[in-house]
Order: sequence, then structure tokens, then C-alpha cells
Amino acid sequence: MAVLSLRLGFVAPPYPRTGTGRPASSCRAVTSAAAGGGPQRPITVAGDPPTVVSAPGRRIVAIGDAHGDLSQTRAALVLAGVLSAESDGHVWTGGRTVLVQVGDILDRGEDEIAILSLLSSLNVQAKSQGGAVFQVNGNHETMNVEGDFRYVDPGGFDECLRFLEYLDECDGNWNDAFVNWVNVAERRKKEYAVSPNGDWHPWNLVKKQKGFAARSSLFKQGGPLACELAKHPVVLNINDWIFCHGGLLPHHVEYGIERMNREVSMWMKCPSEDSDNETDIPFIATRGYDSVVWSRMYSQDAAERTRRALMLSSIIAEQTLKSVGAKGMVVGHTPQIHGVNCKCDGKVWCVDVGMSYGVLYSRPEKEWHPFWKYLKMIFFSK
Repeated sequence: MAVLSLRLGFVAPPYPRTGTGRPASSCRAVTSAAAGGGPQRPITVAGDPPTVVSAPGRRIVAIGDAHGDLSQTRAALVLAGVLSAESDGHVWTGGRTVLVQVGDILDRGEDEIAILSLLSSLNVQAKSQGGAVFQVNGNHETMNVEGDFRYVDPGGFDECLRFLEYLDECDGNWNDAFVNWVNVAERRKKEYAVSPNGDWHPWNLVKKQKGFAARSSLFKQGGPLACELAKHPVVLNINDWIFCHGGLLPHHVEYGIERMNREVSMWMKCPSEDSDNETDIPFIATRGYDSVVWSRMYSQDAAERTRRALMLSSIIAEQTLKSVGAKGMVVGHTPQIHGVNCKCDGKVWCVDVGMSYGVLYSRPEKEWHPFWKYLKMIFFSK
């Protein structure tokens, strides 16, 4: 995981544009004024789930793959200036900042639901101050909704069990349990570790079955956490910057960005028993090497590619961005061994540095990089 912060020096258009570059027919206001900063043009959102966002004058912070590591996620957010340093406070300090997480919160770590809870809580707080928090779904989110648990950490199954117990204690009040989970998750993890059920042994088949069942009930199509993920897009345009997990390609634009977002969302929300046809899975967005959440066209290490392939990816990036009227793209998905970097002749920023302990366990650091005439970026990377 890494953090990329954009300080925009230009004024965004008053109305958001669709994926084709045309003015959106409708939008909704996230906030009408900045807290304590005088009149502020509102953040407007078009699409359900969000597809195009206009955030005039805001700083935009992008966070790469979190993979279940709550500690590293918090460390990066603190360095980015959007989270209080107190570990038990979880207070938004970003003011009018817009935070974007570009996918893969799930798998490889044991605090996945806690991170989802943290971002949800921060979004509520950010909106009250004129900011916002957005999430983009990655391949590990779609895999879990499909029931593919190959990359789930044993602690991830445990967290699902603990969360369902907490949900019962909250009398089934989903909103209260979900938003507050990050504040109780660590304490309950310690309590669970010393309980009779706390030992995850390879031969503890009963516990494995319970953990699998708990996770399935939460993430299956139509399940409560699948419905939470369905609130988020696979491609998001903020101030003419594209945010996605793998990479936006020309055939995705031709298919329709808003259409992809809507179809993935509907697939996640639709109970699996209501759809027994596998073609209902939005293939163009969720499966295949050239899908939005799986593509590595832009993020693969240059040392692993031919010169021709590098030139081709740059051309494709330019064509894609031009077709949607965007200035650049921010992606995750592929761990960047040498930290956050810019590829495709400055068109694509790669912000996944494998910060989770389940990947590379990279340490967050703060660096400044000038970018173009009107833009400055802050990186928190390896």
C-alpha cells in the first residue's frame, strides 16, 4: 500500500462529466460548505455507485492495496494527514481532503473488516468537514464475492467469526456494528486469542468450517459485506483523474464506465440463489487479464517487458485517457518494489508498494515530487 496526494492548482468544472466526457445529466451534492473555511463549492457525485466526482479545490489522496493490514493502513493515513495519530481515536483530520482507496482491502491480512469499517467511519466524518472518502473495488474484492477464498489469511476467517458475534451483541443493527467495528476489533482479537476457540490449528476442521461459513455468509452475493462493496465502483473519475485497481483500457471505455460500475454493483447485491447463470458475472470488469481489476498493462515492472511492450502501453494509456477527457490515471494491483512511481510517459501513477505484512511489508515514508505546472504530489512509499 502507498499514498499518493494530489494538490490541484486548477479549478475543476462546476459539473461532473460522464465517462464519455459529456456533462452528467444528474449529480448529487456530498457537502454544501467547508467547515470553518468559508463558502466552498460542493463535492458533487454522479452515478450509483459513484462514477464521476467533481471536488473543486480539494487535495486528493490515493491509497494503494491494504490487504488486511490495519496497522500499516493507519500509519499511512496518519502520514497523509487524514487520520489522528491516536490509535484508538480514528478521527478524521483531513478537513476538505478527498481520500481514494484503489482496491484490494481484502485477503492476505487479518483485519479486513476493520479497514472497511475505518474507511466507512472516516467517510462520515470527512463529509461533515467538506471532504469525502471513496473506495474502488479490486480483484480480491470480486474474488471474495465469488467465494474464492484461496488468499484469505487464517486470521481473516477468525475476524469474520468475531464480527458476527459482535453483530449479534448489537441486536443485528448492521450500521452500528459495521461503523464501530474498527474501535473494538483489536480488543476482541486479543480476547479471542486466549479463548478455547482461539487456536487456529491445521487439524482444527470444525473451526475451519465455522470460519468458512461465517465468511461466506458475509461476502456471498447479496450478503451484508458484499452489499457494502457494491456501494463502490471499479472505475472512478475525480476531477478528470481516473482511479481504478488494475487499469482502464479502450474496450472498457467503449463498453461504458458507468455501465461496468452498475453491473458489478448489481452482481454483488443480487443473491446468488436468484442467479444461477455464471454469465451474470461482469466478465469485462472482473475476469481475464485485460479486465479492469486484473490488468497489469500499465503497472508491470519495466524490466519484465520489452521496449515494444512499454511503448504500446504508453500509447494505449494516452488513447484511453484522451477518450474520457482525463489527465492521468492512478492504479494499484502490482507491488512496486522501488516505491510509488510514474509509468507510461507520466500518464499512470502506480501506488501499490506491497505495504501489507502479507505482501512486502514496506515501511511508509514521506517524499515530495513536483508534477507538471499545476500539480504537486506527496508519496508515502517504500
